[in-house]
Amino acid sequence: MKIIIAAGTGFLGQVLTRYFEAKHENIIILTRGKSKLKNNIKFIHWDAKTMTGWESELENTDVLINLAGKSVDCRYNEENKAEILASRIDSTRILNQAVLQCKNPPKHWLNASTSTIYRHSEDLQMDEYHGEIGDDFSMNIAKNWEQAFFETETPKTLKTALRTSIVLGKKGGAFLPIKNLTKLGFGGKQGKGNQFISWIHEHDFARALDFIIEKEITGCINIVSPSPIQNKDFMKALRKEMKIPFGTPISKKMLEFGANVIGTETELVLKSRNVIPKRLQENGFEFNYADLNKTFQNLLQK
Repeated sequence: MKIIIAAGTGFLGQVLTRYFEAKHENIIILTRGKSKLKNNIKFIHWDAKTMTGWESELENTDVLINLAGKSVDCRYNEENKAEILASRIDSTRILNQAVLQCKNPPKHWLNASTSTIYRHSEDLQMDEYHGEIGDDFSMNIAKNWEQAFFETETPKTLKTALRTSIVLGKKGGAFLPIKNLTKLGFGGKQGKGNQFISWIHEHDFARALDFIIEKEITGCINIVSPSPIQNKDFMKALRKEMKIPFGTPISKKMLEFGANVIGTETELVLKSRNVIPKRLQENGFEFNYADLNKTFQNLLQK
């Protein structure tokens, strides 16, 4: 298979590259960096806005995976909010144009989305059929992102939007800072601790995408583990596996102060993402890491 990963040099891109390079020889990464060949992986420069030659690589591609978008781990000032939206819409639209120009376009296109599209929920599990989509900055970003993806019809290319939540991995993402906080004694609940965390192990994230490709599943799909867990229980389980008996709770006011200092937003911690992978499971996907304790044991291994 020929696989192209747009914006594939970040944490999730590296997870997918490690997974797919063990199965397929032809992997191409679209990157804002320089074009190069490294370890049999071809890196092609693009700006995620305009066609500069990279689009020819899409010819005869089996799978296109687009992960482009400015990180939401920043302050939501007007400049950053505009860039968060534009980086997602621009890259999705230019890929739509490129796919339509191909004589032999990608067979299947998986585009990043986010489980943050669902409202804050402590009372209801959100699946793809009955999940309640709300109306605030983050949810509207997600809605506009999916609209930009699906509004252009690509008759020869299947389309899937990946509503991914927190991906837990050894070498990046959200797990490392949470682990380091716990080491420092701040591994207690964050805010009230009642907010749900929807998570998935990095290996199951890659396996889920491989499964979607194999089964040719289209439309919107939640990429999360089957068991959302409240923040207080998530932190308790981590402390147990790290053999740290106590963790100082962090109040909402402390979180707001800290978020302002390090340049991020408390929504990333305080929003209750109570999301379940109904479509993955009804299609027969089996998780290797459905259990959080097993996940922590794996991630904490050296």
